[in-house]
Amino acid sequence: MNTNNPPEETQSSAETPQRIGWKAILRFAIYILLMPLALFLAAGTLDWTTAWILIGFTIVFTVVSRVIVALRHPDLLAERARFTEAEGAKRWDRILVILLALYGPLIVWIVAGLDWRFGWSPSVPAAWQVAALAVMVLGYSLGTWAMAVNRFFSAVVRIQTDRGHITVTTGPYRLVRHPSYIGGILAYLALPVFLGTLWALVPVGVTAILTVVRTALEDRTLLAELDGYSAYAERVRYRLLPGVW
Repeated sequence: MNTNNPPEETQSSAETPQRIGWKAILRFAIYILLMPLALFLAAGTLDWTTAWILIGFTIVFTVVSRVIVALRHPDLLAERARFTEAEGAKRWDRILVILLALYGPLIVWIVAGLDWRFGWSPSVPAAWQVAALAVMVLGYSLGTWAMAVNRFFSAVVRIQTDRGHITVTTGPYRLVRHPSYIGGILAYLALPVFLGTLWALVPVGVTAILTVVRTALEDRTLLAELDGYSAYAERVRYRLLPGVW
């Protein structure tokens, strides 16, 4: 989804910091701490260069994306921060978002760490790792671009009538209807290759399948409930991959 001419911001600037506040900061801190804890505890060592690069990469991209969103759509940070209490969020999505945002990454990191410890995977060529890093940059950039142009990029699937929700059609939404999801899938598929822990592709594959399921359910919801989305879907036919689906 994307916005052409977004309505005026409806949330006061005084309200925004309260709703973002410590909850969003704490959630970010937990996520950032879980990554090295899961990776290095499972690996049994801190001597893992690509893991350190991954952690730094993730921190930098996450901070940059949030700064961009804060500058363009301050009220979006508040919307995303209150996803557990968001009115109108679909029940099925409350389950999927927890699986995708917490358990999915955690299992991927643990399997990657165990793979590194016990040497399950064959050696990955350096050229593959460089290419995988480039794919991760592409995936994260696509997600950041989607958030930058979409003022309604909520953490949960809901029709945001309280925020003047409209169909967004600019930026990456001109190419596919759910660009952030394909960006996330690309980044996750590249992660095990970059780390040299190919067995982590197994939980990554499960995460990708859940993302496709979420895409289908969200798209169905938007077609049924969001004004203008049906016409947009006729123009932009593909949900994730142009020419495929």
